[in-house]
Amino acid sequence: MFKLLCASICLLSAPAFGGEWKYEGGNTPIAYSDNGPAQFQFACRGGDLAMAYWVRKPGGAVAAAASMSLAMTSTGPEVSAGADTSFAQDLPLIHSDGTSVVVRGPVARQWARIAQGAHENIHLAYVRTKSAGGLEFFDRHSFTAKGSSDAIAKVMRQCG
Repeated sequence: MFKLLCASICLLSAPAFGGEWKYEGGNTPIAYSDNGPAQFQFACRGGDLAMAYWVRKPGGAVAAAASMSLAMTSTGPEVSAGADTSFAQDLPLIHSDGTSVVVRGPVARQWARIAQGAHENIHLAYVRTKSAGGLEFFDRHSFTAKGSSDAIAKVMRQCG
């Protein structure tokens, strides 16, 4: 009984990473991971690879912003200003049932490769530069890397 209680407490206190990556075919092939509060996805839209990060209930700073940068890493416990974090600069935010951002082109392809090569987790956050310098990170979320390589590869095969 004690072991069951300890296991339950550990599971409840662990950050939500969601299930493994999923793939859906059809007119718009998509690979995605959903951790409940946020979703990270790659889709083939109009023959181009697009990457999206969607936060269902963003914090006030993100909800009020017209644009922000986006950060992603597949190493360490979260995104940071370190060299292992990749950035997509000044992207317009879409505010509809949460806040999302869509990235296309070389950055989407680069991040698809990073996500495919992740061993455990993929971490994302919205970012802006502080007026005094340095970076502020908002709505940090983590997603499991399990299944990302295969699911993203299926989308990329259809995006040329």
